[in-house]
Amino acid sequence: MRLLLLSSSTLHGQDYLAYALPAIAAHVPAGATVAFVPYALADHDAYTATVSAALAPLGLTVVGVHAGEDPRGVLDSAGAVFVGGGNTFRLLSALQRTGLLVTLRDRVGSGMPYLGSSAGTNVACPTIRTTNDMPIVEPDGFAALGLVPFQINAHYLDTDPDTTHMGESREERLHQFLEENDVPVLALREGAWLHVTDGVATVAGSTASRLLRRGRDVEELAPGTDVSGLLETSPHYDVGGRRSV
Repeated sequence: MRLLLLSSSTLHGQDYLAYALPAIAAHVPAGATVAFVPYALADHDAYTATVSAALAPLGLTVVGVHAGEDPRGVLDSAGAVFVGGGNTFRLLSALQRTGLLVTLRDRVGSGMPYLGSSAGTNVACPTIRTTNDMPIVEPDGFAALGLVPFQINAHYLDTDPDTTHMGESREERLHQFLEENDVPVLALREGAWLHVTDGVATVAGSTASRLLRRGRDVEELAPGTDVSGLLETSPHYDVGGRRSV
């Protein structure tokens, strides 16, 4: 599989996708038609227009999967797919409802380049349990695409030592996840991404990433770190006694 999984689509002070354009240009075939999945936001037309304008300098044509009667047909005729960010629960629900969850899994598994950002990165995991989003809709379960066999936390925020906030930090919430589930969590700070091609997985971007695993110290991963070993993960969920996958 060929995956480019961005933590975020926009960095502070920059235009949409600007920071990641060189990586996208290397990932998506030149001149390709990109099927865009806009379901994580409510206004599909406006979202698709934003993506189209951002990718136009790369010579890529963007077609929203919502534009035709059959979203799967739009996907089948494209050379790459981009699943955009927004609300992960809304995105997953729409993928289930349209049948794109299965079609995406099959097409990407057969070699179609997959570009995901934020929610689009979350759904590349086995489940969406490590999303930061509010469940504004109720999908039919949390199982997602499973393009990688581990979890990702996008928009990872480091703990502010000077904060007066009394709620859990992001790291504490992820450790709570690991108390119930035995599967690595790759935490991508904004500006970071995961690139997977030909069985090689690398974290890259302008910021370091973190790796959280059950019963082990958190690891800092500098840009360029090879994390291909994560592709051999055998995830186990709900190890507290309910079920294991």
